[in-house]
Amino acid sequence: MALPKIEEARNLGDQELAEEILAVKRQLFDLRLQQATRRLEKLHQFKHTKHRLGQLLTVEGERQRAAKAQKPQPDATSEE
Repeated sequence: MALPKIEEARNLGDQELAEEILAVKRQLFDLRLQQATRRLEKLHQFKHTKHRLGQLLTVEGERQRAAKAQKPQPDATSEE
């Protein structure tokens, strides 16, 4: 199984992105629980899940920075 591509994350809407982040975090928790109870057989799932979470958080951060950059910031010199 190949690692997921970041373009898939970039094509998600804002609400879908937030839901996907929550779902991946929940999946990572479940993987840790399975590992603790020695039921986890596919250890590579940790790598894939962490990779996906990193991609989703990166896209979310990019969007937040882009939204901040688009907001007009008040000019400190014009307030007298």
